Amino acid sequence: MKNAKHPEPIDLLPYMGKWSALSVLVAILAGSASAAFLYALDVVTAWREAHGWIIWLLPLAGFAVGWIYLRLGKSVEAGNNLLIDEIHDPKKVIPLRMAPLVLGGTIVSHLFGASVGREGTAVQMGGALADQLTHVFRMDQSHRRLLIMAGISAGFASVFGTPLAGAIFGLEVLAIGRMRYDAIMPCMLAAIVADQVGLAWGIHHTHYVAGAIPHITLWTLAATLIAGMLFGTAGMVFANATHGLSDFMKKRVSYAPMRPLIGGAVVATAVWALGTQRYIGLGIPTIVESFTRQLPATDFLGKITFTVASLGTGFKGGEVTPLFYIGATLGNALAPLLHMPFATLAAIGFVAVFAGAANTPIASTVMAIELFGSEIAPYAGLACAVSYLFSGHTGIYRAQRVAQAKHQRHIPEGMRLGDLPGYLRQLRNKSDREQ
Repeated sequence: MKNAKHPEPIDLLPYMGKWSALSVLVAILAGSASAAFLYALDVVTAWREAHGWIIWLLPLAGFAVGWIYLRLGKSVEAGNNLLIDEIHDPKKVIPLRMAPLVLGGTIVSHLFGASVGREGTAVQMGGALADQLTHVFRMDQSHRRLLIMAGISAGFASVFGTPLAGAIFGLEVLAIGRMRYDAIMPCMLAAIVADQVGLAWGIHHTHYVAGAIPHITLWTLAATLIAGMLFGTAGMVFANATHGLSDFMKKRVSYAPMRPLIGGAVVATAVWALGTQRYIGLGIPTIVESFTRQLPATDFLGKITFTVASLGTGFKGGEVTPLFYIGATLGNALAPLLHMPFATLAAIGFVAVFAGAANTPIASTVMAIELFGSEIAPYAGLACAVSYLFSGHTGIYRAQRVAQAKHQRHIPEGMRLGDLPGYLRQLRNKSDREQ
């Protein structure tokens, strides 16, 4: 820097001071919101499990949340996709109402028995609360992007207790094939502090034990490759099925509150017919169980079905914890076929299905290390990379951009995943006409 009055490290001090203060403030807001959310989630989950009859009120609960969003939440209904869109193409500050609406909607979903997760709620609360600081500090659009990314990282880290994975998630989730390193310091600090804020509020996260990790051999690597392909395919099926059902319901049922009413009726009837609540809610007990003994091979299919039915018809919540369930139980089912320890493959599947569905292989690998220890890193890294490839150019977040295609297929840089199917149809139609 020829015109700099001071050495570059000295010039960076004001920047560090500003973003350290902002990141800590974002972390306090997001970490406290996540702590309140997790506490409420524990309370309503325990109540639902003790009063199984409440599942029959799920259709009415879905209708009520749908009606509230129709009246008050149209501007924030896009959820995580709205956050990603605002980072790529900033327009206006995210309405504060996103935080209480998604918090209340997710609590209702879990109280009455929908199969949804929690990451979407924490990320939306973190992003929305962080963006309110744009008004307070009169920040420009470039700095606003960093603020929202820090909020995303803080929300993710505090809800799962994985600060490093949370930081990387906020950088990686925006685009396929590219990270924004200009936000690395705010995201890292916000994620670490938000996790500590949650712990200070007395929140405890589930402890998973992957057991003894096998030594690397030719077969364990081959088994991991095969499993990674299947994990990525499962992530792709989940994302496509959820989006497909959502599009179908929007096309066939014009009145939005009716969609979760119908979905709730289907879920409640299915729970009654199967005689089990195994596939609703977060499913944490089943995830923990997948590390301790062999489970029914169909558990992952049950969770996919119930979660697609819930999210695809409009219930509020996240996708990530159900993806953990799907991955852990699929890994558990594959273990005897691939001659791998079921706890090890459950742990790998836990993160790898998420890596494929969310297109975040680096964050998922780091999450595996934070949750299961460093010994699992080679297997988790390989499985997440393969899953990322085999999930194709799909994902649970339609607002993700394609910065670099996963393989040689040509996709215009910057295209939204939600716009990609239409673009590929146009290419096929053009090719057919030329032939």
